[in-house]
Amino acid sequence: MVLYVTTCSYSAEDPVCRIQETFDLQGLYKKGDIMLGGIFEVSFETIVPDLSFHSKPEKWNCESLDFSVFQWALTMAFAIEEINRDPTILPNITLGYRLFDNCMRLQVALRAATTLITGMDEVLTESDCKGPPPVVAIIGDPLSSHSIAISRILGLFHLPMVSYYATCSCLSNKLEYPSFFRTVPSDAFQVQAMVQLIEHYGWYWVGIIATEDDYGQYAVKSFQEEINKFGCIAFIENLPVISKRAKILQVINTIKHSTAKVIVLFSRRVDAAPLVKEITEQNITGRQWIASEAWSTATVLATEENFGAFGGTFGIAVRRGEIPGLKTFLLRINPNPVSIQNLATRFWEKMFDCKFKENLSMTNSSTLPEVKYCTGSEDVSSKQTPYTDVSESQASYNIYKGVYALAHSLNKLASCENGKGPFENKSCASITNVQPWQLMHYLKGINFTTHLGERVAFDKNGDALAIYDIVNWQRDSNGKIEIKTVGVYDKAAVTGQELTLNEGDIFWNFASGSIPESVCSKSCLPGSRKANKKGQPVCCFDCVLCTEGEISTQVDSPECFKCPPDFWSNPERNMCLMKQIEFLSYEETMGIILAASAIFGSSLSFAVLIVFVYNRHTPVVKANNSELSFLLLVSLSLCFLCSLCFIGQPSQLNCLLRHIMFGVSFVLCISCILVKTVVVIMAFKATLPGNNMMKWFGVAQQRGTVFIFTIIQSIICITWLITAPPAPSKNTKYQNAKIILECDIGSVTGFSFLLGYIGLLSLVCFVLAFLARNLPDTFNEAKFITFSMLIFCAVWLSFIPAYISSPGKYTVAVEIFAILASSFGLLMAIFAPKCYIILLKPEKNTKKVLMGRFDKN
Repeated sequence: MVLYVTTCSYSAEDPVCRIQETFDLQGLYKKGDIMLGGIFEVSFETIVPDLSFHSKPEKWNCESLDFSVFQWALTMAFAIEEINRDPTILPNITLGYRLFDNCMRLQVALRAATTLITGMDEVLTESDCKGPPPVVAIIGDPLSSHSIAISRILGLFHLPMVSYYATCSCLSNKLEYPSFFRTVPSDAFQVQAMVQLIEHYGWYWVGIIATEDDYGQYAVKSFQEEINKFGCIAFIENLPVISKRAKILQVINTIKHSTAKVIVLFSRRVDAAPLVKEITEQNITGRQWIASEAWSTATVLATEENFGAFGGTFGIAVRRGEIPGLKTFLLRINPNPVSIQNLATRFWEKMFDCKFKENLSMTNSSTLPEVKYCTGSEDVSSKQTPYTDVSESQASYNIYKGVYALAHSLNKLASCENGKGPFENKSCASITNVQPWQLMHYLKGINFTTHLGERVAFDKNGDALAIYDIVNWQRDSNGKIEIKTVGVYDKAAVTGQELTLNEGDIFWNFASGSIPESVCSKSCLPGSRKANKKGQPVCCFDCVLCTEGEISTQVDSPECFKCPPDFWSNPERNMCLMKQIEFLSYEETMGIILAASAIFGSSLSFAVLIVFVYNRHTPVVKANNSELSFLLLVSLSLCFLCSLCFIGQPSQLNCLLRHIMFGVSFVLCISCILVKTVVVIMAFKATLPGNNMMKWFGVAQQRGTVFIFTIIQSIICITWLITAPPAPSKNTKYQNAKIILECDIGSVTGFSFLLGYIGLLSLVCFVLAFLARNLPDTFNEAKFITFSMLIFCAVWLSFIPAYISSPGKYTVAVEIFAILASSFGLLMAIFAPKCYIILLKPEKNTKKVLMGRFDKN
């Protein structure tokens, strides 16, 4: 960068200090008691001089004047003249201005800033160097990169700089830029507005394009920090400040191959133009563009030609305000070609495509073609240009507020009363000799309301209150392209209500006319969870169905949650339902059949008992030990009835009863059969000569044996109940979707002893009956017992695998079936033949017949 320094010379012979050389800058000037400086980007093309330093470098030539930016410069002049006419602000003090064109070049902008703070007028003798500095503050620069460089210089002199368009969040750092203020919100707030807009529409997969300068790179950094809170960046591409087609084509290629449908572009309008042109030429559509404030309202880009690709663009725009009287002031411009108002002269020549003779006199007119001469009386209102269009006045309004902020600060300074001042010893500053650092003190605390009702103030970082318009590129009723305001972002609003949108006014440039979708992976519905894809951003994921017993109730749930113990997930995995409670009920068919069978078996046992009691004096009953038969029938009836304890919802009582009744009644039953078997064997042995065994195993011994066998089982049961009794429990091990209500046996050892004791007695009884099956007893009692015990053992042996493999309530059903089957087997095998004789063949129920059978055997 080449930087010229303004120098002075002084000698005793010539006591006047004279400026040796000045920068050749284009600008506007009006003298005043207090001068304000301004820097504007009026020209957007620059001819760079030869910098080989073989000779003195020539000046930088600025060309291609921008009418809209020239309007910005005159807005500053308008605001100053309006303040000078206002008797309530700075009475008896006239504000002046010196405005320069920065030609959109940092080198020129630095020269302009240097010239403003050093002055252009001749400096007289040292004793005459009094009064305020050349300028006390600067309005500008509009570019963030320029403002960063200029503010580093101005900060050394504590000279305030109020920018109307520099939005880089880095400029909020008061340690590095202590004298920087701005009437445009920081990019930090612009990014927040963009992110809220993106989040509002659920665009979680976003591409970013930004210029390779401070404005673009700081914005990208802030945007990444905000978007990563809920979304992801699909790609980041840098846009060169100096247009390079190869780099632009690289950006285009990234856009084409990315799945992101929403793209954010942080760029100035000049830098965005080549990209917009290339996208239009390649007809890349189906993208939702979000424009930063630097190009969101650029009418040179929002054209019919670009509408196919960029129609529907959302933009963050600085709020605009109508400035009364501005257009009238703009139409009164009157250039003087021989004055230092050379910027106005350039504007006039550009507007009317003519030349002033005074300017041509400085060149060799013989070498120029015939030209049209300017008279200076041409009618500006006859031309429809952006210069006279004050409808899009965001920048102009910010300039207007900046000038008024400085004026109000100076007015407070001038209104200070001695002894009540803010400076050392409560002193006040002098309005006729005001210093920039004194002005800064008042500027920090400024707080006033414009005629439009908008409050102007600066926060601790020198930033303006953040409020933006949300604009949308669309067609008006006449088919012309317009940049329409469709919402507002107000940082000062209630949290969560900062963004307000008029949905009905928004135009969507998509075939369906609906809101586009921009996600790497579609949202996971309730009932599933997100599973991140390895090596990809968190927004790229697969949706995995929740496992059984787990649910998710939110969209894009990161994990599934287990249902409570008594609940289970529905098939969709989005709701926990109460588990189906399962137990063998009296109300279902199986329960009814089993209960009816149990009652029938018990009734049948009692019926047989009645038959036997009624016929107790007959030979058949007497010959089969009637007392044991009666006890056996009672025990069988209990065996049938104990199965009823297994039906119905388990409770503490029936869990205790079911196994105790089962164990005791079956031991009583088997004990009776065992004693009957022993009696049969004893009876046969007693018929042999000299054998008196029956006297040792009489009725008392038989009763005692049954009692002892039964009491042993009772002791086992009591011990079991004391140590670890059965209790109702909920079983979810085998069927997760169901709660199986069952009785937990409590002690496996106790239950094993109970079953083992029954099995031992059954085995002994079976062996004895099998050995005595061929003895010549009456009606083959031993054979009937052998057959009954064979049935009993077969049932309970087959019960074990069936019990283990049966699920849920069928486990209990198998157990009941085993009880009923074994009980029916004993009842039918032992008592059916006898009932047959008693009821159907009474003629055979005689002692003679019985003795005859015995004799025959």
